[in-house]
Amino acid sequence: MTMRLSRPENFQPVDLAGIDLMDHGLFSQGDPHAAWALMREHDPVRWQNVGDELGFWSVTTFADGELVLRDHTRFTSQRGTMLFLLGKDDPARGRQMAATDPPQHSRMREPVQKALTNKAVERYRPAIQAEIRRVLAPALSDETFDFASSMMMLPMAAAGTMMGVPREYWPRLTELTAMSIAPEDPEFTTGDAKRTLELAHRELFAFFHDIVKVRRNDLGDDLISMLLSIDLDGRRPETGAILSNCYSLILGANVTTPYVPTGAMVEFTTTPVFEDWRANRATVHRTAIDETLRWASPANHFMRYALEDVELSGKLIRQGEAVVVWLGACNRDEKVFANPYEFDIRRKPNRHITFGVGSHYCVGHTVARLTMQILFDELIEHFEGFEITGPVEHLHSNFVAGIKHMPLRAQIRKESRHLYEAAVDEVAVPA
Repeated sequence: MTMRLSRPENFQPVDLAGIDLMDHGLFSQGDPHAAWALMREHDPVRWQNVGDELGFWSVTTFADGELVLRDHTRFTSQRGTMLFLLGKDDPARGRQMAATDPPQHSRMREPVQKALTNKAVERYRPAIQAEIRRVLAPALSDETFDFASSMMMLPMAAAGTMMGVPREYWPRLTELTAMSIAPEDPEFTTGDAKRTLELAHRELFAFFHDIVKVRRNDLGDDLISMLLSIDLDGRRPETGAILSNCYSLILGANVTTPYVPTGAMVEFTTTPVFEDWRANRATVHRTAIDETLRWASPANHFMRYALEDVELSGKLIRQGEAVVVWLGACNRDEKVFANPYEFDIRRKPNRHITFGVGSHYCVGHTVARLTMQILFDELIEHFEGFEITGPVEHLHSNFVAGIKHMPLRAQIRKESRHLYEAAVDEVAVPA
């Protein structure tokens, strides 16, 4: 069993003229890596028409992708960073971190970055570990459970815990963020992608508005309270900035964390890598986690607009044209990664751009890394093995690459079962 979003099924000739990277079906049912490999070799900066009037440049090499994402003086984020906004200005421009350029972006990012240092995040480790054990508790039955659906709860296990959001709201917040990142997926859409996005955004911002209003009068030691308490040259962050940061953190976590372990799980069940990792955990754990991030490359693309005429790999990009960097393609560039289609837990160096690069480097990377560290610690230390028992289903999205359903049988070590039973019991007992 292979995961198309990590390794091509084959390298048979692909007709580049027939490749449509706007097509969500390519990512849910097709083989994007086979297409990207051919593009890197023959047309690394390729124009694609979208209808009669729109289009964008696709970037598939590491060097070009890093340049576009790093150079905010020539490529702007303000008009929108995702393909569904192609040809339209992002309505959140200037208000959300993702839709701003330095220096405004730096000012908006500062309070979040201060709240998410490694030291600040590390204190949440015990609480996040407890939540991750609850997420993995369905394995106690020794029957098949949907591992991918369970992993969809990871963002709230981390971000929800750190924000102090009551657990009763987590399922709906998980659903709303799924609607935000995959509004055309049949499981998450309301029937129309635009209406789905509007509904999800409206409800998410309303929820956080209510939370922030209450928290202002009752500060605690949670992340939202920390954001409210930050001193920015004698002033507090505005409510709009707090709401934007809450949304960005939730969305960023949802884009990354659920789809990294599912990508690794395919390798755990089809290669000896799980046993290798467990036997050599002390020496490979850090490099192995970085490899899971490169391997999954869950954020499929980031979009920019050229601020001036730019030549890239021999192609002239005109001012105002959209440029899309395909992260999964860049993270498989043979010029940067030896044997890029091999899941190598000892890969070093590993210069993946899964979290982006430059000023827009993922502000929540510390949370994502801590979550992955704890999760893989749990899997390596407390489980004997895994078996995928049925077909996996990929997310219907050209923005997020990942598996949304994975029937799995997982064997918890006998001496570890009490840890997961205690996690379930703790939730069941009223406070």
